[in-house]
This record gives sequence, C-alpha cells and structure tokens, in this order.
Amino acid sequence: MSSKTLTLPEFGFIVATRGMLGFGAGLLLAGKLTPDARRAVGIALAAIGAVSTIPAAMLVFGRRPAATLQIGA
Repeated sequence: MSSKTLTLPEFGFIVATRGMLGFGAGLLLAGKLTPDARRAVGIALAAIGAVSTIPAAMLVFGRRPAATLQIGA
C-alpha cells in the first residue's frame, strides 16, 4: 500500500467534492423537496461532485515532483 501526503487545502477540496456528490445523490433519492426543485438541486450538486472528481484524482494520483527553474549558469 502506498501513502500520499496532502496539504490541508487539498484534503478539504477532496472532502468537499465527495460531500457534494453524495449530497446531490441523496437529494435525488429523497422526498423532502418538490420534485422539480429536488431534481434541479440534486443534478447540479451531483454534476459538480462528478466533474470535480477529475482534478481531485489528478491531485492525489498524478502528483509529480515540483519542477525547478535554474536561471544563469
């Protein structure tokens, strides 16, 4: 098993996107709002969570060493 080191903002980003995806899915399945409102909010939150999965995955799995720039000799 490999380990990943995340900064607090990176961790917060990942947690927030997972939360939006889950909350959106929950709204789609719940019956507390009118059907039109539930559908609109649920789809929006689920879409935001799903689309933000790509940068979150790249953040965790696509980490490369920081590039350095040398100026001069």
